[in-house]
Amino acid sequence: MRKRQKFSLTGGAAVLAAILMVVLLPSSASAHGAMMVPGSRTYLCWKDGIGQNGAVQPNNPACAAAVAQSGTNSLYNWFAVLRSDGAGRTSGFIPDGKLCSGAASVYNFSGFDLARNDWPVTHLTAGASIQFRYNKWAAHPGSFRTYITKDSWSPTRALAWSDLESQPFYNAVDPPSVGNPGSNDSYYYWNARLPSGKSGRHIIYSVWQRSDSQETFYNCSDVVFDGGNGQVTGVGPNGQDPDPDPDPDPTPTPTPTSGPGGCSSTISSSGWSGGYQAEVTVRNTGTSAISGWTVKWTLPSGTTINSLWNGTHSISGSQITVRPAGHNGSVAPNGSTTFGFVASGTAGSPTLTCTSP
Repeated sequence: MRKRQKFSLTGGAAVLAAILMVVLLPSSASAHGAMMVPGSRTYLCWKDGIGQNGAVQPNNPACAAAVAQSGTNSLYNWFAVLRSDGAGRTSGFIPDGKLCSGAASVYNFSGFDLARNDWPVTHLTAGASIQFRYNKWAAHPGSFRTYITKDSWSPTRALAWSDLESQPFYNAVDPPSVGNPGSNDSYYYWNARLPSGKSGRHIIYSVWQRSDSQETFYNCSDVVFDGGNGQVTGVGPNGQDPDPDPDPDPTPTPTPTSGPGGCSSTISSSGWSGGYQAEVTVRNTGTSAISGWTVKWTLPSGTTINSLWNGTHSISGSQITVRPAGHNGSVAPNGSTTFGFVASGTAGSPTLTCTSP
């Protein structure tokens, strides 16, 4: 199945939306991604509720109820349903009735746990092969586990662990991706066969477990098995996906190589008035382990680094250079490590360069 949803903002609306996303993020935030196909509740409610002027104006009644309970930040941060201490844990860690919010503590997503039968829904065919797509607002290695509700589940009952089949029907490890982090046009993707014998409303529950930290993401995607091929309803003023045309087949994001060893680096940030926090992912793009790396970029005018972790840094003029802290200098092929920092000023969109011995 090809993706049937691609949201884009143009002109001034795009700029305003980007500003709102940054300004409304508190300093402790870390935002990384959410299921796009089939769309998670937070992602589809974001598509439903964000107007051309960047304001939150939900059309779908379930989305409106979620925002009324959780506030507008739950849509501006649709990619942040996470637990920094998750470590891949599920039953016994996230309480029953709070699976869709992940019992998140950074932002309030409790409205997305509401038991309703009018959430935006993706129409699918049981037993069919589809292409899952998971946004990579920040890129991290890890695995994606997808579960399905039992036939006994009802959409008018808050989701409990006993409502899910005990084993995931698919597990994707470090799947390919397209696009650059920090946008809704970038995502991981993998092909999987949906469970057979399913009909009517269900939830596909996804768990993204990072392999480079304990951070774990939890998503509920409402689906209906009615012979559909990825169509989305319940989004927009008329209840239809505002951009239903399928995308071209994705091409994996190219990664630079330099013989047997090489590295690439990407940055993601979340800001507040007068400052921001950022995380940089360093990935080994070569075919053998690297024993060190160096990341450089130009700091925006007026920016001051207040603290930096998992690395050592030096600044010459406006250029910052970061090297490993010692414990994270060796990176296996296709492996990655991260470092982060807090700064005063504005994040901007720096271009990073990464080199390895």
